[in-house]
Amino acid sequence: MAQTQMLFAGFGGQGILFSGKFLAYDGLISDKQVSWLPSYGPEMRGGTASCSVVFSDETIGSPIVSEPDILVAMNLPSLDKYEDAVVPGGLIFVDSSLVERKVRRTDVTTYYVPATRLAAEQDMPTLANMILVGKLIRETGVISTDNIDKIIEKVVSARHEALKEQNKKAIAIGLHYE
Repeated sequence: MAQTQMLFAGFGGQGILFSGKFLAYDGLISDKQVSWLPSYGPEMRGGTASCSVVFSDETIGSPIVSEPDILVAMNLPSLDKYEDAVVPGGLIFVDSSLVERKVRRTDVTTYYVPATRLAAEQDMPTLANMILVGKLIRETGVISTDNIDKIIEKVVSARHEALKEQNKKAIAIGLHYE
């Protein structure tokens, strides 16, 4: 795995930072070099949010991801802003419930997942991000599915204990989405 650079982007309140934190925690328990760099606009909820995650076998020089190998775009402004930054041969995961246009590039692999719709249908409207994380895990193998329960236990606070099972369910939806 030399190095994998991921960028998650969307509106504040979509769980962008949590998605990155979830994956970054796997790096910690798997003895990888990892960085997690959140960024959000001044509005927070409803404003723009992005999160950079880097996994590496070697020391990470910079946590800033300017040319992601993997992009998760949960809204159109994010796809518009970051599509061209993805490296040739990279992967783009799109919440097709909120992004109506198709990726214009032909040198990347794109996965369209109606994550917001699927989450709403399962009565977990705030977990579209984790459905996309599940799909990302399935298609990339960037983290082991064996670690999902351990990570959920660590990153979902005791205050949100009830959301642990819902997060697992959301990830499972993404893992099995065709």
